[in-house]
Amino acid sequence: MLPSLREVIDFYGLTANKSLGQNFLLDSNITDKIIRLSLAHQKIPDFSSQNIIEIGPGPGGLTRSILKANPHSLSVVEMDSRCIQIMQDLKNECDCPLNIINTDALTHDTSTLCRSPRQIISNLPYNISVPLLIKWLLQIKEYSALTLMFQKEVAERITAPTCCKDYGRVSVIAQLTCNIQKLMDLNPECFTPAPKIWSTVLLFTPLEQAISAQEIGKIEKITSLAFGQRRKMLRQSLKSLSNISPKLEQAGIEETMRAEEVTPLQFLALSKLI
Repeated sequence: MLPSLREVIDFYGLTANKSLGQNFLLDSNITDKIIRLSLAHQKIPDFSSQNIIEIGPGPGGLTRSILKANPHSLSVVEMDSRCIQIMQDLKNECDCPLNIINTDALTHDTSTLCRSPRQIISNLPYNISVPLLIKWLLQIKEYSALTLMFQKEVAERITAPTCCKDYGRVSVIAQLTCNIQKLMDLNPECFTPAPKIWSTVLLFTPLEQAISAQEIGKIEKITSLAFGQRRKMLRQSLKSLSNISPKLEQAGIEETMRAEEVTPLQFLALSKLI
């Protein structure tokens, strides 16, 4: 029988590492709810048909809840070497094939860890959550779903509509590649140590007509320029792109518009002309 998470933390003397963006989620009621909501929104009873990849399992709170959902296999990617033995202890007690990788998820191609269908589940390290998300969105065809926890303000940026201050580059890329559903908000007190902000769990399901990585790359370039000078009109912020005025017109975008007024589909239309 597995010891409690608090017993595991005490035994290994594990404390959250701020430089790694760690905030441990130890309440099994919450981690079980995250998995239950993810399954319900995906309309599947469990993960028996899915190969799951978890990023940053830490002491294994969310990992245990994933295992309860009977994954076909589980691969955990953990940069903190202190947590590797905890994962090994868990591996020795579970029936599911569990692959432990001690590496940096930012530099590792997670799609190579297991066969399709595969999906990622993670209480993301706050300090690298957006770079990780963009990395996976560039490969979104490789995944059946992403269940990810962010700072609430980051989640609001991801799901933001046009014409609001939160709408930006990550909003455009995420909404062009996925259907995004909010699963739940989490109070800071749910975590150890408690952060100063709320968190939000989002479910990303790839759109059937997913755009290519090449198109996403173009959109990244365009939105980086546009939102890098979001107060300027597009004819000014995008002037480094050749012959931009007629291309804006062809894409149905007025050159006097600002970045936050342009819809994701309009950015996509523009990318096809660049």
